[in-house]
Amino acid sequence: MGTPLNWIAFNLFIVVAIALDLRVLHRRPHKIETREAALASFGWIAVSVLFGFGVLYFRGPQPALEFFTGYLIEKALSVDNLFLFLVIFRAFAVDERLQHRLLEWGIVGALVMRGAMIALGAELIVHFSWVLYVLGAFLVYAGARMLFFNKGDIRPEQSRIFRFASRHLRVSRDYAGDRFFVRDAGRLFATPLFLVLLVVEITDVTLAVDSIPAVFGITRDPFIVYTSNVLAILGLRALYFLLAGVIDRLRFLDEGLAIVLVFIGGKMIAERWLHIPVTVSLGVVGGVLVIALLASVLLPAKKKI
Repeated sequence: MGTPLNWIAFNLFIVVAIALDLRVLHRRPHKIETREAALASFGWIAVSVLFGFGVLYFRGPQPALEFFTGYLIEKALSVDNLFLFLVIFRAFAVDERLQHRLLEWGIVGALVMRGAMIALGAELIVHFSWVLYVLGAFLVYAGARMLFFNKGDIRPEQSRIFRFASRHLRVSRDYAGDRFFVRDAGRLFATPLFLVLLVVEITDVTLAVDSIPAVFGITRDPFIVYTSNVLAILGLRALYFLLAGVIDRLRFLDEGLAIVLVFIGGKMIAERWLHIPVTVSLGVVGGVLVIALLASVLLPAKKKI
């Protein structure tokens, strides 16, 4: 487990990075162009790789392999999850100039909730080893469900949290720029942008239910689980704007991720009898994802009749 100094230093870096992004680099809402998104995305990937090499230098090859494997799993799941954010923004007609700010605040909330979920998961695993088998079985179920789940059925505007908030909050009729709350006649109103933020946050929690157990299937070190998760989702905003136009073309990504989840879940269930080295796990995860991406690019889509 990382030392208290490691935890403090890493979280301080994250706070500074988010503050710079919100208050300096993107103080004024604007549409994120491809060049800006590419630079930010590759920048975060570079930071993550450097962090992995730092783990290698200070803690050795095993924790470094665990970090890179966890990061790859989380990053791949994040790419698939970008489709959900695209659907949400389209459903609520969110201005392109506001999407980056909305994702930024969504990620701030995600960091807090994921940190709490990782801490809880680590405590459960320490005190109740059988939890690993439950998480493994859940991952196998999640992978099987992903194979048959139709994304076209998603209706974020019909979600329970959206309907609950709409009924119990005073909501303004129109957007008010990048503001989540406005005052009218002395009364405080939530804007539609705040409701979209709630949907984004709840969506991330449901997505974390899959990704966090998957990383625990690679390592039991909460620091590695936390840092791989955080660094993967911090680059999610830029990756969204970079891939928004081509997400629909990654037709076989779901199948690849489903195989990865089933593999990790089976690994957790069978670990008592069969130990699979992290190098093999990294090879399987990377190989399956590469095949899924190549199949999406090389195999022609079926023409609709």
